[in-house]
Amino acid sequence: MDDNLLYVITGPTASGKTAKAVALAKAINAEIISADSRQIYRGMDLGTGKDIDEYGTVPYHLIDICNAGYQYNLYEYLRDFKSAYLDICNRGKRAILCGGTGLYVESVIKGIELPPVPENPELRNALADKSLQELTDILSQMKTLHNVTDVDSCKRAIRAIEIQKYYHDNPQLQIKTTPHPMENALVIGIYIDRENRRARITRRLRDRLECGMVDEVRRLIDNGVAPDDLIYYGLEYKYVTQYVIGKLSYDEMFSQLEIAIHQFAKRQMTWFRGMERRGTRIHWLPFDMDNDEFVASVAKLAASTVDFEQNK
Repeated sequence: MDDNLLYVITGPTASGKTAKAVALAKAINAEIISADSRQIYRGMDLGTGKDIDEYGTVPYHLIDICNAGYQYNLYEYLRDFKSAYLDICNRGKRAILCGGTGLYVESVIKGIELPPVPENPELRNALADKSLQELTDILSQMKTLHNVTDVDSCKRAIRAIEIQKYYHDNPQLQIKTTPHPMENALVIGIYIDRENRRARITRRLRDRLECGMVDEVRRLIDNGVAPDDLIYYGLEYKYVTQYVIGKLSYDEMFSQLEIAIHQFAKRQMTWFRGMERRGTRIHWLPFDMDNDEFVASVAKLAASTVDFEQNK
């Protein structure tokens, strides 16, 4: 396999990306860089599906780098990705980018460069009373790079609008795309059909709750993380927190969270299809392919990608 390739393993939630990335990393002596917008937070383990034990001896990056409660953003991710990627390359290792946050994956591949965006108190106050649907509608009308797959709380939607307004009001700070080694990326998507995806999501949710996800949320709150900050992260943390603070019953929490995760996976697939329309070639491989076959398929794709690049 070519040393200059960035291997990218992506796909919807519950498709088994991590296991496939770990198998590939072991086969090609690579290190994994996470492309998950929530696994960066310490103490948020079950709800984000870190599966740290699954990595074994494979080094990983951009997991557990921030305290829970912090609002990490795309600017910081691109900065931290670049640092991790260069470190891996400088040590003569290969890099695998693995995760389902499509915005992170696409921004890395395209070489997006962003300025930091300050808070806008006046805008936040103006939007404070709007519903999530109203905020989502506002965001959808903006020319945006924001990953709407992750916007399932009012705080996240307001931050997304804040970012887009800042870019609109400061055209001199336009989003830049610059050529870099990530142009030479091999993007592998883990394909899973809707029926299997839904079954795996439900089974995984039950497993995580049985393993102590509610206790994890209680522990975060007891350690000083405000419930509103946990709700900001959406999905598991939004609904389990609402259960812990008494806003939802257990059955309501499970039912609403299950629906939200299914909807999230659907939005992820919509993002990946959009990536393809925007010019990113995604090679889809089935979720139930065994690891040896998966590695062999990636090796063939890597060889053909290198041949194509050399013959341009």
